[in-house]
Amino acid sequence: MTGPVLAGWTPGVGLDERGRAQAAALAARLASLPIAAVVSSPLQRCAETARALAAGHAPPIEKVETDDRFGEVRYGDWTGRPLKELAEEPLWRVVQAHPSAARFPGEDGESLAAAQHRAVTAVRDWNERVAAEHGPGALYAVCSHGDIIKAVVADALGLHLDQFQRIQADPASLTVIRYTETRPFVVRVNDTGGDVAALVPEPAAEGSGKDGLGPGDAPVGGGA
Repeated sequence: MTGPVLAGWTPGVGLDERGRAQAAALAARLASLPIAAVVSSPLQRCAETARALAAGHAPPIEKVETDDRFGEVRYGDWTGRPLKELAEEPLWRVVQAHPSAARFPGEDGESLAAAQHRAVTAVRDWNERVAAEHGPGALYAVCSHGDIIKAVVADALGLHLDQFQRIQADPASLTVIRYTETRPFVVRVNDTGGDVAALVPEPAAEGSGKDGLGPGDAPVGGGA
C-alpha cells in the first residue's frame, strides 16, 4: 500500500520525501553491520530503499540483487483503487478475517497463499545461496512489501496465514529472522529504531554456543 491507494505492481511509484528520509535513516542504522548482500523487490519504491541501504553501507555494497518473488502481492483489478473504496468490497472482509481464502480479482490477481509461498521459497533459496558464498552466520537484507513481510513472519512463527493480519510491518521498518536447521527465530518485527549491534551472530553460533546450546536450540527459562 502507498498512501490512500493500493499501489500493487503499478510502475513508477517511488518514494516521496518522507520515504527517502526513512530509507536513509534505516541505511544509517544498518551501515556497520556485516551485510553480505542486499536483495530487492523489482518495484521502484523497494529498489530505491535497497539502493540507499547498499550505498550507505560501510563499505558500500556494489550490487543490489533483484528477485521478483519478493515483489508485492498481485492485487489484480484492485490495483490503483482507493483503499476506502476497496473496504466496501465483500472480498475486503475475507482479506481481513480469512486471508488464506483470498484471491484478488482479474487475470493477474494472486492469492495471498500463493504470494506467501513464493516469498518463503525465495527466502529459503537466498538463505542457501548466501550461506554457501559467505558462511552460515552471514547476514543479508531484503527490501520487500508489507503483506509479503507479514506473510514471511507468519511462516517463521508457525502461524496459519489467517493470523498474518495480526502482524504489522510499517514502511522502512526492520524485521529480522534468523534461520537454523531446525527452526527460524523471529528476532525483531516492525522495528523502527534502536541499536542493531546484537543482530550480528556470535562466531560460536555456527556450532555450540558458550551456553552449550546449538544454533537451533531455544533457551529455556530466560533472563530478567
